[in-house]
Amino acid sequence: MNLQNKLTGEIVSADSMQIYKEMNIGSAKPTEEEMQGIKHYLLDFVSPKDRYSVADYKKEADKAIRKIIEKGKIPIVVGGTGLYVDSLIYNIDYPEIEFDVAYRTSLEHRAKEEGLQILYKEAVEIDPEAMKRISPNDQKRILRVLELYHQTGKTKTQQEIESRKNKVPYDYHVFALTMDREKLYDRINKRVDMMIEQGLIEEVQNIIQKYNEYPTAMQALGYKEIKEYLDGTITKEEAIEKVKQETRKYAKRQLTWFRKNKQTIWLDAMQDKKENIKIILEGMN
Repeated sequence: MNLQNKLTGEIVSADSMQIYKEMNIGSAKPTEEEMQGIKHYLLDFVSPKDRYSVADYKKEADKAIRKIIEKGKIPIVVGGTGLYVDSLIYNIDYPEIEFDVAYRTSLEHRAKEEGLQILYKEAVEIDPEAMKRISPNDQKRILRVLELYHQTGKTKTQQEIESRKNKVPYDYHVFALTMDREKLYDRINKRVDMMIEQGLIEEVQNIIQKYNEYPTAMQALGYKEIKEYLDGTITKEEAIEKVKQETRKYAKRQLTWFRKNKQTIWLDAMQDKKENIKIILEGMN
């Protein structure tokens, strides 16, 4: 029994890695077989070399949700990117901000020459609240915090508070999966080993060779560590262990993120799927 069939729904992805074309293994993108003929939106449509912001996601996700509702079906938003989910459940209205190429280039140069830790500290001084949810190794989001302040004179936190004044146009329920920490970490470790066997290293190589550069998407978890190995900075074994370690940290941050939303209904990932679907259906009534 599948939830999307039970609800006659369609899926809207809320995964910031699965939006990218050619990034299939490292993002655990669902296959055609896994999608079982159910329509999925916001998967596999952005080039790895292109920038894609949470504001871009909000616009596209809103369109997909309206389209599904017009069909008389239920939109089921699935994914663990907290910013994407929050943009929908809080109806955050992101301001149009022109991208400053020169400033971004200068930040990337500084990250390379001075070290990302320096930029992380600067971002913490500017917006300590936002940085509580951002890893010291997450270059993409660290630079975004600095860029937003540079362009607007307002912090990311200030902008989010101001943008949450809009009423959410639809009813919604938030469900999240949890499990024993040791079992979760064991699953993560096994999944990383499986991705390596499936060809993650070759996938990263192909993307870099195709675009003759390190695309924006190469900052994604699982990709940036393999890039370090390909650059000769660390060994293959070190890269694999680093992917496992960073993924475990990310999973911990995800749990913390969704726990702050008191509306979240928690489901035991280890219990029978039928039981979880029953809880979801009851929670929606």
